[in-house]
Amino acid sequence: MTIVRSSTAGQPRLAPAPGGLRKEAAWRRRDRRWGYIFIGPQVIGMAIFVLVPFVGSLVLAFASWDGLTELTWVGFDNFISQAQDPLLIRSILNTLLIALITVPIGLGFSVVIAVALEKLKTRTLYLVLFFAPVVTSTVAVAMIWQQMLRADGVLSSVVWKAFGISPTDWLGDPRLALVSVCIVSIWASMGLNVIIFLAGLQNISPSVIEAAKLDGAGAFTLFWRIRMPLLSPIIFFSSVIAFISSLQTFDVVFVLTANAGPDNATRTIVYHIYDLGFGRFEFGPSSAAAVILLLLTLVITAVQFGVQKKFVHYEDGAE
Repeated sequence: MTIVRSSTAGQPRLAPAPGGLRKEAAWRRRDRRWGYIFIGPQVIGMAIFVLVPFVGSLVLAFASWDGLTELTWVGFDNFISQAQDPLLIRSILNTLLIALITVPIGLGFSVVIAVALEKLKTRTLYLVLFFAPVVTSTVAVAMIWQQMLRADGVLSSVVWKAFGISPTDWLGDPRLALVSVCIVSIWASMGLNVIIFLAGLQNISPSVIEAAKLDGAGAFTLFWRIRMPLLSPIIFFSSVIAFISSLQTFDVVFVLTANAGPDNATRTIVYHIYDLGFGRFEFGPSSAAAVILLLLTLVITAVQFGVQKKFVHYEDGAE
């Protein structure tokens, strides 16, 4: 390394040793090459199973194809036909209703349970019990609930023996079928939200809680004025994920209720896409419905991010 003087400031500066740049470039290239090797399988998997199907669905949305005959371009006809399809309108309304029921109720119960578990010294067993449905196959969960919600199932039998009410066909009644789907969805997803909220509660500084108690804050004030604002970023994150998951409801409906329930009472957008594509082999309208679902998801997510400034409180002031 040699020392040369700057012609402007007169201060000495270090000149790079001969070959230093070449050596640095060599190890950077080597690290970059290993980085490409490690992320290669993930990138290839994303390209094959995400990017290619996404591009294919966009292409099919503007075409008519049944999987066997020649593909023909139809422009926006698929979108126009879907906008006029009463089944799609029914599917959108059912899906939004599921989201509006399951997300607030599911997150509300999860927050209450997380606060209750935080006060326990030994909570491992409870966490395992609440988290078990999350790691259990959704098909298995739906089949178990299907046996419980039948007219002669466990739930109807218990209600009949306890209150003398005639057995109710939860899955056969159009007014109760969608409620049954919401109950199963809330029960199956609650464990994950409980874990997330419990982690957020444990991350709250104990000094903040102690300071509030010294100022005379009671249990309700402590929960509503201290814990909830500090927990609001996690609640916002969970609500976004829960809404997106609710808009993609399919497997519970497919297993729990046959053919989207009585009078299409449990027909969701994803089930509508499945029915068009793999039931009727109308891949063009099916892809158009999938694009509509994508746009609906983007709009709802954008609205959530737009209103989050009113109720989400960040400790560092970052949004």
